[in-house]
Amino acid sequence: MAKIKVGVLGATGTVGQKFIYLLEQHPFFEVSDLVASERSKGKKYQQAVVWKQDAEIPANVKDLTVKTYDEPLTAKIFFSGLDAAVAGDIETYLAEKGNVVITNSKNHRMDKDVPISIPEINSEHFEILKKQPYPGFIVTNSNCSTMFLAIALAPLHKKYKIKRLFVSTLQAISGAGYPGIPSLDILGNVVPFIGGEEEKIESELKKMLGTFDGQQIIPADFTVSAHCNRVPVIDGHTETVSIEFEQKPSVNEIKELLSSFQGEPQQMDLPFAPDYPVIVREQDDRPQPRLDANLYKGMATFVGRIRECNVFDIKMVIMGHNTIRGAAGAAVLNAEYLYKKGYFDSII
Repeated sequence: MAKIKVGVLGATGTVGQKFIYLLEQHPFFEVSDLVASERSKGKKYQQAVVWKQDAEIPANVKDLTVKTYDEPLTAKIFFSGLDAAVAGDIETYLAEKGNVVITNSKNHRMDKDVPISIPEINSEHFEILKKQPYPGFIVTNSNCSTMFLAIALAPLHKKYKIKRLFVSTLQAISGAGYPGIPSLDILGNVVPFIGGEEEKIESELKKMLGTFDGQQIIPADFTVSAHCNRVPVIDGHTETVSIEFEQKPSVNEIKELLSSFQGEPQQMDLPFAPDYPVIVREQDDRPQPRLDANLYKGMATFVGRIRECNVFDIKMVIMGHNTIRGAAGAAVLNAEYLYKKGYFDSII
């Protein structure tokens, strides 16, 4: 089978590099276009990029010439790691030209006709793509911290209905990109503010766990309160969560439901789908970013310390790899699902 040619937008940036790293040897996709800013235009990729991945630049990519988004491009499917300052207009431009854009950027997440997609939990939301006004379409990932919350909470909300939840995040420095946070600000420190992050969690989560009625996505009807903190961890966002339900489950019921949860990507055996989206840890001191984040190719969400809460009903710790499942890996899984479900058929 000939592989589908894909492009990477923001190819020299942190998320763009992660896309290139993850797509090497992918069974469905082959990188043919690297798109970056004017200052990189015309350079070979290995000359344009400050490579920060823990592997060499893939041989099939390092000598590709970097282009800008408005040049002739080979691919029709694009993974976007563009900075939010420029992502919105460029992604719209490419969709208007008949391309698919699967983006990690925030710009289109709350558009009424754009899904914030995790195929294990809300694959029916992809149907809203038919409402978009473009010959192509745009699909978004969630914010990296919202990703793990949504995966862990979706099966619980479906069965027990969430009323309220409180979440406090401990977010890794890789979430700030490169060069990120100055060392004197983060070493031995906790920074209790990440611009716009709390608002993203509080709005995106309800859209992601909402229902598609055939015309629109109706947000879930619960209340979210978020506190976001940056901590001196390289990879892996940790979240402490307390939840109130309409129908209170027991601790064992929560564990059993999360441990057995699977979605369509698991049934379809997609390459980037972990066998189980949620891994429940029984140890008192797990999950931990250093010990768990990179397991299962960085695509699993880990949940531990599930116990009763004195204020709400249940409290727990949730953790996942923010630059893989929380960013580039999630977009690749979205693309795998869309391809296998035939959403690309009219595009390629």
